[in-house]
Amino acid sequence: MINYKNNELLRFTTAGSVDDGKSTLIGRMLYDSKSIFEDQLEAVKKSSEYKGLDYVDLSLLTDGLKAEREQSITIDVAYRYFSTPKRKFIIADTPGHIQYTRNMVTGASTANLAVILVDARHGIVEQTCRHSLIASLLKINHIVLCINKMDLVGYSKDVYEKIVEDYKKFATKLEVRDIQFIPISALMGDNVVERSENMDWYEGSTLLYLLENVHIASDNNHIDCRFPVQYVIRPQSDLNHDYRGYAGRVASGVFKPGDEVSVLPSGFTSRIKSIDTFEGPISEAFAPMSVTMRLENEIDISRGDMIVRVYNQPESGQDIETIICWLSYHTMNPSAKYLLMHTTKEVKAIIKEINYKFDINTLHRIENDKEIKMNDIARIRLRTTQPLFYDSYKKNRNTGSLILIDEATKVTVAAGMII
Repeated sequence: MINYKNNELLRFTTAGSVDDGKSTLIGRMLYDSKSIFEDQLEAVKKSSEYKGLDYVDLSLLTDGLKAEREQSITIDVAYRYFSTPKRKFIIADTPGHIQYTRNMVTGASTANLAVILVDARHGIVEQTCRHSLIASLLKINHIVLCINKMDLVGYSKDVYEKIVEDYKKFATKLEVRDIQFIPISALMGDNVVERSENMDWYEGSTLLYLLENVHIASDNNHIDCRFPVQYVIRPQSDLNHDYRGYAGRVASGVFKPGDEVSVLPSGFTSRIKSIDTFEGPISEAFAPMSVTMRLENEIDISRGDMIVRVYNQPESGQDIETIICWLSYHTMNPSAKYLLMHTTKEVKAIIKEINYKFDINTLHRIENDKEIKMNDIARIRLRTTQPLFYDSYKKNRNTGSLILIDEATKVTVAAGMII
């Protein structure tokens, strides 16, 4: 019997221009992999009939908002979970419209892989380039370019090869090490879960096979040991009278009992006494495991502190250079004070300097316009009230990311990547 619980988890995001078939593709994957319930399918069939369609509109499985169903577009980020015998998946279906760039950033921020759709009739368009650049900026290491709607171009090999050639020329700008190309028809199901009989000239794998087998274990940072403390566990019961454990999620690296560690910001050193989980003690912990660590020495540790290796410590500082995506409807106020959340630490911060904005379609700098509005991506310098312990986002996505929260309204106004 297959134990699905221990299967590796792949998080991926779908992106592309409006009406490229992102939601239909996800609906097709859920349908063909038998991951939807009969009542869900029945509801989608009724909705499709109500809209006057002569086929089942599988995009309705992910487009949940009323405005989305009416316009047949995606506005919010829709998350869907499904699993196969080989792997578990979390899909973020992100919007294609330019005014929802912030939603695209939100959906892609935790993804291991990006599936970017291209309409075979239109080829590479501005939004394809923009989403690819955002994926590269967010350090997504794997991109799968799906040339969709092949049924509308007669399953032409020439059309597919021209789009692949055009994208390869553009991809020289990207910092992505793995790019794959698949010709599909999400509506008809060609090359999504089952191989297409209409494209016998294509010798590669189907989309689901690629998603099940893409190697993502090496994407995690197993070198730099970082353990942000979330909570101090002190049961104070007769059974565990002297138990003091530090609970959290391993951000990167590998920890083992007996390792010499340092606690930041105090700098005190100790050794790991044991690593505990709900099932009992374990011999090693690595990202993204949630564990409780016990140390040999009694050290004052609280939420927001970080346990690291003695000879491999993160950078420390109060002046933080970061690339941010502005999420708020209100324009950035450079004189305002913000709450900055980084791993489990929360500090106050101000914007010290706005260096430049990015042209979202080319990533070229815009240095003469310092007004940051919703969906803008910019490089800024932050000043914090307490030192942060961080790595660059390129090196470590967990300790290199942060969010800014408006102190008055408690609304998240920006997501940032530390340079």
